[in-house]
Amino acid sequence: MSHGRHADRDIGVGALARVEGEGGLHVTVRDGAVETVTLDIFEPPRFFEALLRGRRLDEAPDITARICGICPVAYQMSACAAMEDACATTVDEKVTALRRLLYCGEWIQSHALHVYLLHAPDFFGLADAVELAELDRAAVERGLRLKRVGNLVMETVGGRAVHPVNVRVGGFWRAPSPDAIAALAEPLRRARDAALETVSWVAGFEFPDVEADYLFVALHDPDRYPIESGRVGSSAGLDTSPAGFAELAVEEQVPHSTALHARLDGQGHYLTGPLARYALNSAALPELARQAASAAGLGAACRNPFKSIVVRAVEIVFACDEALRLVEAYEPPEPPAATLVPRAATGAGATEAPRGLLLHRYELAADGTIASARIMPPTSQNQATIEDDLRLVVSSGLDLPEEQLTWRCEQTVRNHDPCISCSTHFLDLTVERR
Repeated sequence: MSHGRHADRDIGVGALARVEGEGGLHVTVRDGAVETVTLDIFEPPRFFEALLRGRRLDEAPDITARICGICPVAYQMSACAAMEDACATTVDEKVTALRRLLYCGEWIQSHALHVYLLHAPDFFGLADAVELAELDRAAVERGLRLKRVGNLVMETVGGRAVHPVNVRVGGFWRAPSPDAIAALAEPLRRARDAALETVSWVAGFEFPDVEADYLFVALHDPDRYPIESGRVGSSAGLDTSPAGFAELAVEEQVPHSTALHARLDGQGHYLTGPLARYALNSAALPELARQAASAAGLGAACRNPFKSIVVRAVEIVFACDEALRLVEAYEPPEPPAATLVPRAATGAGATEAPRGLLLHRYELAADGTIASARIMPPTSQNQATIEDDLRLVVSSGLDLPEEQLTWRCEQTVRNHDPCISCSTHFLDLTVERR
């Protein structure tokens, strides 16, 4: 049958391999129009909400860290923020600075992993990072060096790179010594140089000419690029607290997925993640990151999902630069943690995981045990919008041959880094025409 615009097509996969969770993809094209798009991902965090009930509030950071081995700090920080909100506890500014440094380490390692090992091979028509290393060994080695520096920051502040053990509600179990933090300065300077090279490298990729009319949602802070705190804003003018956002964000079951789809009440699907953060906060980037963004051709906002790799690279520059600033200004918090007094209350906390806004909401009993838990990871919030992207990309690419359209679908999903924890194919698609 013809590859043309009016050919009927079924693009599908029953079970996606190497994804954090299980799922499938199906796109149906009939008479030259996209008829159905379903992205089906089963999210592990759904089980953790039940697991948390009856546990002590101070157990939440360590339990929720196990949701993800790539961004455990995000889960720890959102859990801490929610518990501190419930107990009306304010932490010391030095604790906040140390948390921000730890989070910078996670951004560096996670973004480097995505840019170099998961996403960049797409732009060279390669299957994986092994093939990319054969083509450009220096680039992959640069990415691995960046990831190692991110891991080093997490180990120094958090005790280890995966599921850090130094985080607690109220702050940290112990404050790293000034000498240990000072030792991060030189590696971060080298990483910052590598991050600038990364922006130049990815800016030279060829990008499909696609723009989407996203409703962006992210933390917003007029004074600094948000990571561990801020109010929730949107490109439509939303300005609310994490607790307010928890009321506005509606999660719904859809027939084709056991993962919930999120929408903003009265406004529909939205996108969180690097594109949203950048659109709402690009003016708050420090000078070095702003210059890198400008040199890469980014304006005040970016609506091409394929260019998310450029925005992530800019965020690596920011994270390295911000981490270096925090290292140079470091003063150990004394004590390293605030004391929480349990009470019957509800608290919400939101931070910016590498992949986007991560919301935790907890209802506590008077003795500090968790009565109910709600966790909204970025992937479940973005799932419906990724389906919208697939619809847009397939509609504009119906004249492409099977192999190219299939590749474009894979890349479309990978643009948003939906909790992929490997460096090989996200989708192993087949195309059938009738």
